[in-house]
Amino acid sequence: MLQTQIVRNETERILKGLSKRGKSFDTEINRIIQLDDERRNTQTQLDGLLAEMNSIAREIGQLFREKKTEEAEIKKARTGELKQSIQELEEKLRTAESDLFNALTAVPNVPHHSVAPGKSAEDNEIVYTWGEAPILNNPLPHWELTKKYDLIDFDLGVKVTGAGFPVYKGKGARLQRALINFFLDEALKAGYREIQPPIFINADSGFGTGQLPDKEGQMYFMTEDNLYAIPTAEVPITNLYRDVILQADELPVKNVGYTPCFRREAGSYGKDVRGLNRLHQFDKVEIVQINKPDTSYDTLEEMSAYVQGLLRKLGLHYRVLKLCGGDMGFTSALTYDMEVYSAAQERWLEVSSVSNFETYQSNRLKLRFKNDAGKNELAHTLNGSALALPRIVAALLENNQTEDGIEMPEVLRPYLGFDRI
Repeated sequence: MLQTQIVRNETERILKGLSKRGKSFDTEINRIIQLDDERRNTQTQLDGLLAEMNSIAREIGQLFREKKTEEAEIKKARTGELKQSIQELEEKLRTAESDLFNALTAVPNVPHHSVAPGKSAEDNEIVYTWGEAPILNNPLPHWELTKKYDLIDFDLGVKVTGAGFPVYKGKGARLQRALINFFLDEALKAGYREIQPPIFINADSGFGTGQLPDKEGQMYFMTEDNLYAIPTAEVPITNLYRDVILQADELPVKNVGYTPCFRREAGSYGKDVRGLNRLHQFDKVEIVQINKPDTSYDTLEEMSAYVQGLLRKLGLHYRVLKLCGGDMGFTSALTYDMEVYSAAQERWLEVSSVSNFETYQSNRLKLRFKNDAGKNELAHTLNGSALALPRIVAALLENNQTEDGIEMPEVLRPYLGFDRI
């Protein structure tokens, strides 16, 4: 959530940055300033009446002590008028504060100055490519390979739950477990602390990291208990620090967690969602960092390099995209997407997003740290997929297939207990 004071003081920069998202936010920003003016004016009026009330109370006491009862009664009549006016102003102030809060939550984060303007994925910038696409003869897509080798059963998932909830079997299940353990072990080597968070969150947590109210329709909701199934481990892990003031020497905070993730993916149809390409339930390892504002973009580059290192160790041909303003998430200031090449589908599959949210999440979370001057300052939050499993599995199966089976990456073999499927 944007900070009101920054919107007021840096209006031109805010509007220029938001325009990179492919639309004008002039109306929304002007509305925020107008509501803040109303809030300030109401607060000033209220403060004036409260001061007058306190002054009159002192005068009344003095008049009664001096036996000036008639004058004291006149003053008391005035306090009755003031109480009514104060009550009205307090209600007006609550409304103004609520309207201002709602207006602020409706505006996305301001893209970093280096982010290019754009409206869709077509405007994203390819900043790096590694490896070469495998050359295969008539490769099978992963949904055929998983059936051929009895690794994943999509039909059984439909029977038990519905589409988008696959059942992993045999070596398919072991591949899932191997990838999770490999990703967690690599994160621990890189200095991350492992967290096993809850996979259900309350509304405050959803609001804190920006899923609510922006993505409410994309999350599974349990009406009976007012809980949401998490779309990513970012949400519970980042919310561990809601209403927390960190010491400067505690930064950076580096956490990693594995969780199942749940997304309704409403409105997703067509060939691009076949097989593992888009699921309602999937496994993911997430890295989360909290850092100082002056070092957070160095941290973002470090996290991007770390995720790329995982893809290299798996031997996957990948590319890095710097998202344009119109393709970035609501809460992000800068996002890198990592995509791996699918040899059988002959297209790129997104497997990771690494983002810096600057103070957008921490302002909602009231997540602060004590700076060198001893003052509380909003921290910067960052996270990244390291990695999401479904499309990694799809690429590994498709790109490593041979006439005799599917070769497994060397780094996974100690976790798998086998070299090939």
